[in-house]
Amino acid sequence: MKSVLVQLDDELVAELEKAAPASKRERSEFIRQAIRNELHRSEFDRMRDAYLLQPDSAEEADDWSDPLEWNPEPATK
Repeated sequence: MKSVLVQLDDELVAELEKAAPASKRERSEFIRQAIRNELHRSEFDRMRDAYLLQPDSAEEADDWSDPLEWNPEPATK
């Protein structure tokens, strides 16, 4: 696993400390999960934008007459 140096301002560090204290060794996993979540959200946004630019035709579209609720947020560990 590679290490990445990231500089954060004092306010952001204070918020991070509240969410994932370093003493519990949760900080690195918290940051990794935040990055995963943002990458997933970014990919979802790109797909949504692509479909908005070029939506399926009526013949290509799936039947969504009775859709299940779908949450685009990734499950957290």
